Amino acid sequence: MNVNLKSKKMKKSIVLLCVIAFASFVIQGCGGSKKNEKAMTKEDSIMRTKVNEYATVKLTYDLSKLTDKEKQLVSVLIDIAKIMDDLYWKQTLGDKQSFLDGINNDYEKKFAMINYGPWDRLDDNKPFIAKYGEKPAGANFYPKDITKVEFEKFDSKDKTSLYTVIRRNEDKSLKAVWYHDEYKAELQKASDLLKKAAGLAEDEGLKKYLELRAEALITSNYQPSDMAWMDMKNNHIDFVVGPIENYEDAMYEYKTAFESFVLIKDMDWSKKLDKYISMLPDIQKQLPVEDKYKKEVPGTSSDLGVYDAIYYAGDCNAGSKTIAINLPNDEQVQLAKGSRRLQLKNTMKAKFDNIMVPIAQKLTDPAQLKNVKFDAFFNNVMFHEVAHGLGIKNTINGKGTVREALKDEYSALEEAKADILGLFIVTYLIDKGEIKDITAEDCFITFMAGIFRSVRFGAASAHGKANMMCFNFFEKAGAFTRNEKGFYTVDVAKMNEAMNQWAKTILVFQGNGDYEGVAAYRKANAMVNSQLQKELDGLKSANIPKDVVFEQGKDVLGL
Repeated sequence: MNVNLKSKKMKKSIVLLCVIAFASFVIQGCGGSKKNEKAMTKEDSIMRTKVNEYATVKLTYDLSKLTDKEKQLVSVLIDIAKIMDDLYWKQTLGDKQSFLDGINNDYEKKFAMINYGPWDRLDDNKPFIAKYGEKPAGANFYPKDITKVEFEKFDSKDKTSLYTVIRRNEDKSLKAVWYHDEYKAELQKASDLLKKAAGLAEDEGLKKYLELRAEALITSNYQPSDMAWMDMKNNHIDFVVGPIENYEDAMYEYKTAFESFVLIKDMDWSKKLDKYISMLPDIQKQLPVEDKYKKEVPGTSSDLGVYDAIYYAGDCNAGSKTIAINLPNDEQVQLAKGSRRLQLKNTMKAKFDNIMVPIAQKLTDPAQLKNVKFDAFFNNVMFHEVAHGLGIKNTINGKGTVREALKDEYSALEEAKADILGLFIVTYLIDKGEIKDITAEDCFITFMAGIFRSVRFGAASAHGKANMMCFNFFEKAGAFTRNEKGFYTVDVAKMNEAMNQWAKTILVFQGNGDYEGVAAYRKANAMVNSQLQKELDGLKSANIPKDVVFEQGKDVLGL
């Protein structure tokens, strides 16, 4: 009996000691955690804030609307898109893994993933990791030490190709290397997967495009697949893939960056938009400029489509997320067949709700806030993409294409053209009674709110420069006023006049291929003035997201 009692007391003592030891461990552990957390908080606060400037949006879709083969097809397309993502890392930075392995701060790593490198794309590409300096203008398309003089002297017919990188030989001389050689292993794998995808495609147009795109990746001859992409009319699933936009090459805007969108078409919404395509030649004639600047006839085999995006990769996923697509960029394809304009409705709605409305509430005259509408935003963006196909593609004085003549000044002015002609088109169609649910006033006021949203990116990007040139033109024309409370009020009549004058200014610049004139105008006007910057800075305390970041992939979709 006494032995048992002693045993029980010993057990109780042991238990008590264990409890005390555990409690001490927990207290010390918690204290240590708090200490570490405080240290981490101090170290990470800036990067945490930067990461939180992006609103997280899930890219989901009701897969019950897809056939079994379509589900399999989507899965393969996402695999291809991931290859494009890896290639974009190589183009913008170099070795992704060694770069990420060198980052110990979790928030810094998250922000680097959003920006595909150590430069903040929505803050004039400023470096946010101390050891990295200014973002190379030529990204990783050119040697880091190349000069413009050296490039101009480099004798190679391939040096200005959209699909070559510039590298050095062992003797330090320059050479042009085709993408299909520079990225041979990755592009061969993507090509094989595209052939697999073609075997799953139930739409004949999509099948043909995927087959030709598979060939394009390993030959760098993209025009046949661009033509096939234009011929697709009835496909439920769409896939944009390859080296497409040239914004990443800030040195010359020659080199295209890899990207990919996996899209599902909203057939009902898209059908509503079909009627506008046949009207493009007539709209071209109405542009507010002399006939010689609008003599080209836009193709009418273009189509307008509304889509849900279910996967982004590469260039389109870096920093600010694309909400609409106008492709192909090949001028010969555009003149022969027009272009396709794809409106990414779910992404557009996410940006409107999370970003544009809160900004408008801070900067738009409260009396005009009712005019900031999603349908106006949707139409402004949609007709921005249509407007890329209008105007003029070839100069009127023998300087070649507008793109060739304006060189590194082309993209910003082309985006400005699309902005203002998009607004011109939608207000023209409202006036003609073709669009009935919104007014020109809605579009003007929503357009201004859209500028505020876009210029938060700064003026480093082509879109940012375009928006600031437009804002400053409108301000000088008296198209809006600002009161003492910081609210902007649109003068509808003056904005209508300013819209026409700005459109004319751009079309004349383009038609004349006036490189020097455009460069001077951009230098003088593509900046955020101090008053606007003060107001944009004031938005920071409102915790309004700068953009969105996606939760996406097979797991999110349930594949």
